[in-house]
Amino acid sequence: MADLVDNPFFARLWSNITTHEPESVRRLRRENLVGLSGRVLEVGAGTGTNFELYPTTVAEVVAIEPERRLAEIATRAAASASVPVTVTTDTVEEFVTDEPFDAVVCSLVLCSVDDPDGVLRQVFSMLRPGGELRFLEHVASDGARATLQKLADATIWPRLLGNCHTHRDTERSIVGAGFEVREARHEWVMPAWVPMPVSEAAVGRAVRPA
Repeated sequence: MADLVDNPFFARLWSNITTHEPESVRRLRRENLVGLSGRVLEVGAGTGTNFELYPTTVAEVVAIEPERRLAEIATRAAASASVPVTVTTDTVEEFVTDEPFDAVVCSLVLCSVDDPDGVLRQVFSMLRPGGELRFLEHVASDGARATLQKLADATIWPRLLGNCHTHRDTERSIVGAGFEVREARHEWVMPAWVPMPVSEAAVGRAVRPA
């Protein structure tokens, strides 16, 4: 049985955030899914924001969302998606499949898992050789913003934002799990002058070597 993930404050907050998501993030979500096909695993689906953006070349999406309130919203979103979507409340560590995936999608989730290195090793093992990891993630910044991120991570931010840690070197973790990064860049999802620890994101594509 999956461990119960029960975070009502974050579920309400994230539902509101995704309802009013800025176009800068929406655009990166779309870009992150372009060209996908076959069987896709989405880790940390949240409210199902990505579901309507998947191309019709995708045959199936299995969406993991262990927070039960968010999973309920995601299940409703799955009903109107243009591709078949199944939502499960398993954690990625608990999820078991006999059939490898053609792609794994991680969108604003690796900042919030307890063991990102372990999760990435797990999804690596679920991909077929040559399969892709598509990622859109908050990343560690430099300079003054790095100081802000470290302060946020050490105080109230993870408690309020569903265990989000803003100063993680996610790209290094992706490489450490065995992936080859083929494309990656950083973008500001908020104006650079806004003093927020999650203003910078990395979007990219990595491959499990054949």
